[in-house]
Amino acid sequence: MPKLSRLSVIVAAAVLIAAALLAYLTPSRNGTALIGGPFALQTADGATLTDKDMLGHPFLVYFGYTHCPDICPTDLAQISDVFAKLPGKPVKALFVTVDPERDTAKAMGDYVSSFDPRIVGLSGSAEQIEKAEKAYRVYARKGPVKNGDYAMDHSSVIYLMDRNGRFVEAFNLERSAAEAARELESHL
Repeated sequence: MPKLSRLSVIVAAAVLIAAALLAYLTPSRNGTALIGGPFALQTADGATLTDKDMLGHPFLVYFGYTHCPDICPTDLAQISDVFAKLPGKPVKALFVTVDPERDTAKAMGDYVSSFDPRIVGLSGSAEQIEKAEKAYRVYARKGPVKNGDYAMDHSSVIYLMDRNGRFVEAFNLERSAAEAARELESHL
């Protein structure tokens, strides 16, 4: 099996495992979802963005990293396609790094500048990122170092949060951008 195909199979398996875990963790405790929670992370301009800043409108949360070879940029492009169907609508997506060692707030801002401007790149200290990963039940691990470089193994789930910051569901990008936009708009 070619190396790229093996990587694709591994990533696909990780996505399926993440989806199964998400389905398992979605039940609520006292009416509150087990996914999501407080965070305080840095934007490209050095400002701190918190979960409280996101209240009032639905938003998406996606964890990934700037050195991701294909899944992260593909998902961000698909989110951009969905947002293009919602011109002027107050929706945002947060792209949170799982690789704070390389992904500074500035690097995240530079990276997301290639996508819809409503996608906000976020970074922080290793502790801040770990806290956000735990709140969103994200799996992320540094892979083996080869020639001074490494990849990050991570779950690939796009979380739809409602206007109150509560988890709604894993947002499905495996449909047309128009269908996904209609669902997102229904939460406005």
